[in-house]
Amino acid sequence: MHSLVLHPDCAAGPITAVSAHCEPSSGGCRARFRMEGNISAIRIPDPAESARRDNLWKTTCFEIFWQPAGGSYYREFNLSPSSQWACYDFDDFRLNSRDAPVEAISIACRFDDGELVLDADIASQLPIPADVALNAIVEDKDGNIQFWALAFQPGKAEFHSETCRQLHMAGRL
Repeated sequence: MHSLVLHPDCAAGPITAVSAHCEPSSGGCRARFRMEGNISAIRIPDPAESARRDNLWKTTCFEIFWQPAGGSYYREFNLSPSSQWACYDFDDFRLNSRDAPVEAISIACRFDDGELVLDADIASQLPIPADVALNAIVEDKDGNIQFWALAFQPGKAEFHSETCRQLHMAGRL
């Protein structure tokens, strides 16, 4: 698991640590995200039918950004504890956003008072080698938002920045 860092402009909150792991699979990738802290103090979307849904990032959610090495194109996945998901392609930094092709996304989430774990199996064509970002958005019950990533560029939290893509996927399966 890779430790994510809290954006320096975010106040401390009920979540004290976030870690994540992602690996390529024969049909896409598998990912695990783990939050530690006072889970009862954050907003967790209610379980829902697994389906594509926009605006998941407005509350507690996890994200993967997958960019082919040396390219400007990238794919963004939003993974909600509700089991809903979104997937977008961009030609370059926030340029020409559109729904990306996905065969299937399976999300399983479990939590207790001190930990939340989300596992995702993603069936989508993902080129390798690639540079990957793993991110988390945490909303507490007072509406405060925290941003977690492998790294941040200076300034406001910007998950679309290449600076966040610190995980390098190499080779073929």
